[in-house]
Amino acid sequence: MNPRKLFGTDGIRGKANLPPMTPELVIRLGRAITLVARRDAGRAPRIVIGKDTRLSGYMLETALEAGICAMGGRVLLTGPMPTPAVANLTQSMRADAGVVISASHNPYDDNGIKFFSDAGAKLPDSIEQAIEGVMEQQLVCVPSAQLGKAR
Repeated sequence: MNPRKLFGTDGIRGKANLPPMTPELVIRLGRAITLVARRDAGRAPRIVIGKDTRLSGYMLETALEAGICAMGGRVLLTGPMPTPAVANLTQSMRADAGVVISASHNPYDDNGIKFFSDAGAKLPDSIEQAIEGVMEQQLVCVPSAQLGKAR
């Protein structure tokens, strides 16, 4: 098993707008999670995105949404919402994955991205490694007729 480069014990964390919490990386992250979720679902995945009210969350949410839509994924935006509620919605809405953008109790200038499986549980290490592996590849977006949507 290869060591993870981005994911820590509970998602990806860092100072907002500094590596790794940059819009550029988060777009790639959105593209990668969509490809991994598509492989598992066998179709364009539905991904729930929630966040806390940190200013940087709005920037990161937009970047994540763009990456997912560029790969044909469908995004369900919840707006500000507690982490457990995003996990619950992921399962109850039968989404293929869930994402929460939050740094929890950390300082205001931090932020983080945590992923949930379709069951609303933390992603297994193997899936996190698969996402990191896809991020290292050249990613080709879907044709414009197959772009995803966000609502």
